Amino acid sequence: MLTTPSGIQGHLLEVTVVGCNKLKNTEWISRQDPYVCLEYANTKFRTRTCTDGGKNPTFREKFVFCLIEGLRELNVNVWNSNSLTQDDFIGSTRVQLQKVLSQGYDDTPWSLQSKSGRSAGEVRLILHYANANSSAIPAPGYAPTAPPYGAPAASHAPMYSTLPPPSSPYMPAASYLPSPLPSYPPPPANPAAYPPSPYSPALQPTAYPPKPLPNAYHPQPLPNAYPLLPYPPAPYPPLTYPHAPQGSPYYPPGHYPGTYPPPY
Repeated sequence: MLTTPSGIQGHLLEVTVVGCNKLKNTEWISRQDPYVCLEYANTKFRTRTCTDGGKNPTFREKFVFCLIEGLRELNVNVWNSNSLTQDDFIGSTRVQLQKVLSQGYDDTPWSLQSKSGRSAGEVRLILHYANANSSAIPAPGYAPTAPPYGAPAASHAPMYSTLPPPSSPYMPAASYLPSPLPSYPPPPANPAAYPPSPYSPALQPTAYPPKPLPNAYHPQPLPNAYPLLPYPPAPYPPLTYPHAPQGSPYYPPGHYPGTYPPPY
């Protein structure tokens, strides 16, 4: 339950600027350089410039404000620092102090809005008020809390005074009747009473290996239709060719016998 503290005039409120998240980017080429401005009544503070902080700058700077009775709102503005032109406005928000003044601590992130009313990111603050429990009265519009509801103690009495009897008791094992089906007669004590098996060892041949079967097919040699030639074959007689006659008109003599003229 939130309560409205009375007598905050002159008390101190500590505000720590932790950083910002997902800020609106006002730079096209380089990274922006954000800083945060705090304003309460006539008191104003400014954080250092987070160079190249971009969209998620970090500050971790603490400021102390002197509270004024009836003023429970803190203005926060976030800017982008420019060296040659005017600084760019990123977004602003109004921090309500009811929670920190009643509970002594508040670390809620606060959403920022641009001039057009669109979301421009959020700023993270840690608020601390040491005199939260000194004097507090219930805030108007809130009814006092009702006493906690006490549930009646549950009775642990058993639902039954005695255990209920079983609905279908099982029959003892000794009371089962024997099976009426006839049983098979036991095997005879003398196995020789059975007729001998046709596959008895006495009827099986004992001579190994078995006799070979008579070969009814006798292959006959094939008739040799071609006479056998001796190997290696006899050499062929050398062939002799007649020499060309000397002084034949078909073979005119050259410049030198047996040689050809040189090429041109």
